[in-house]
Amino acid sequence: MILCAGEALIDMLPRESRAGEPAFAPYPGGAVFNTAIALGRLGVATGFLSGISTDLFGAQLVAALEASQVDAGPALRSDRPTTLAFVTLVDGQARYAFYDEGTAGRMLDAAAMPALPETARALFCGGISLVAEPCGAAYEALFLRESGARVTMLDPNIRPGFITDEPAYRGRIDRMIAAADIVKLSDEDLRWLLGEGTIEALAGTLLARGPKAVFVTEGAAGAHGFTAAGAVFVPGRRVTVADTVGAGDTFNAGVLAALAQAGRLSPAAVAALTPDDLRAAIDLGNRAASVTVSRPGANPPWAGELPA
Repeated sequence: MILCAGEALIDMLPRESRAGEPAFAPYPGGAVFNTAIALGRLGVATGFLSGISTDLFGAQLVAALEASQVDAGPALRSDRPTTLAFVTLVDGQARYAFYDEGTAGRMLDAAAMPALPETARALFCGGISLVAEPCGAAYEALFLRESGARVTMLDPNIRPGFITDEPAYRGRIDRMIAAADIVKLSDEDLRWLLGEGTIEALAGTLLARGPKAVFVTEGAAGAHGFTAAGAVFVPGRRVTVADTVGAGDTFNAGVLAALAQAGRLSPAAVAALTPDDLRAAIDLGNRAASVTVSRPGANPPWAGELPA
């Protein structure tokens, strides 16, 4: 099983009622949630660990996980409310209003993080769940605790507008990178963390900090993979893009699914990945993400929908 630990929330998307009034429709979301959904649809045994409410929105989140064959059993349930993100469009650009104070997802304590089952071969963390407190500290503690015992993968999915204490956030990401077997970032994330430079040079800096593999996505152009043994680049798939919501999250799932299917999902195996292993992982990530971007919202493909 791959355990995804991080945020699950409800995106309230702008709609119009039958009477023509402004309205909002609830859709399950969150970066780590999306990766779990994508993994389940790709046929990989997947569990999801987060704080999930027992309210009607929490029930919607659990139903979405189960519909995509993700085990919601590891989630920590409480009667606190669900995080809501109201989305408005201003000149075609999405703006968010988050309602997150005292929510089930945010109010996680490090001491409450459960022991992971032996069947959990990998732990994936990231997203905005690493920004807020106390949940950020809880996920960091879980990640550091499990490093070495199973494959750890980090995608910080950096959103500078959400960061209120940049030094503290940078410290957390640095510690988690050092404890990670795999790190994935977009090229924008990479330069936010490390400054200007080529992707190759900056990825080398990251590898020197501890990870065994680094993946860097460049949007439609494609994605890079780096290990101490070499580097590869795989071009992106040409598709008509509906939007890019969930693209990076789906790419993460493709990488993990490829490693799992190839029997490479152990700390020792990740440390010995070959350029061919990287290429296969990126290829599946690209193929899966190409389907997601071809349709509106974060709607990852099922295994049978993957292009050849």
